[in-house]
Amino acid sequence: MRDVIERVDRLMAPVLSSDQAAELHAVLVACLAGEGKGAHSCRTTDEYIELFLSAKRLEGCSERSLRYYSSTLLKFSVVVVKLAHDMTSDDIRDYLADYSKNGRVGRVTVDNVRRVISSFFSWLEEEDYIYKSPVRKIKKIRSPRVLKPVYSDETLEALRDSCEEMRDLAIVDLLSSTGIRVGELVRLDRGDIDFDARECVVYGKGDKERRVYFDARAKMHLLSYLGCRFDDSPALFVSLHKPFRRLGISGVEARLRKLGDGAGLQRVHPHKFRRTLATKAIDKGMPIEQVQVLLGHSKIDTTLCYAMVDQDNVKRSHRRFIS
Repeated sequence: MRDVIERVDRLMAPVLSSDQAAELHAVLVACLAGEGKGAHSCRTTDEYIELFLSAKRLEGCSERSLRYYSSTLLKFSVVVVKLAHDMTSDDIRDYLADYSKNGRVGRVTVDNVRRVISSFFSWLEEEDYIYKSPVRKIKKIRSPRVLKPVYSDETLEALRDSCEEMRDLAIVDLLSSTGIRVGELVRLDRGDIDFDARECVVYGKGDKERRVYFDARAKMHLLSYLGCRFDDSPALFVSLHKPFRRLGISGVEARLRKLGDGAGLQRVHPHKFRRTLATKAIDKGMPIEQVQVLLGHSKIDTTLCYAMVDQDNVKRSHRRFIS
């Protein structure tokens, strides 16, 4: 049945406008596919959003990402009061333009909203709920690329010096030597750590498993921290006081901010350790493909965005290879 619909769509596309083609597709699906997916006129946009979120959850999307998708799409559906198959490219452009003006947000944030909406409509298209995604015509919203700072060796030493608890020192060393996400850090259990091989297995976005490695200093401080603990929690990092609950993302972020304040540093956050590791690895000659594996990125472009190559190294390489 689907092949027949696609064939009719393809044959009629040259003689129909985009709106006419979409209407023909809707009629074909409704008539030939019965009350299944073709019965899109009976479903509201919010119902489609729920179906989309269920599909993403099944694909292994994290709950944090699902919450972001949900809030973004529900805000969109409240403003653009139309059924999904009636929405046009102009509707979405107007929404993004208003979002940018009224929300006083940056281009990166607006493009993130565009990507979520695009993912939603692409899924509707793939599932044959709509003929063609109206977001296809909307290009990526360009924004100036800002060179985000990384931690210097001196900064990392200042952070270590401000640690009064062995746990905090172990966290700083593990983040700086592995480059793992803070969400991966708080999910680690004691049994996940292989001290002999100085490695551990973490579960990244979509529960993708990967192996990461830590240095000798991180090993020493981890062992010292675990040797000071008398609780029976399986978690690698727990609160400092009873009942010794597993440390959460917000707990790590708050603790690092406090360490930064103690060291006289601003904007200390866990993700910066990740960016620092990528930059240092590339500056020292590590192949970008290996950095990609180390960070757990599915696309190499993401790795390139994380890694800001040191300009002094570029200058030295220019003199070595070109001048």
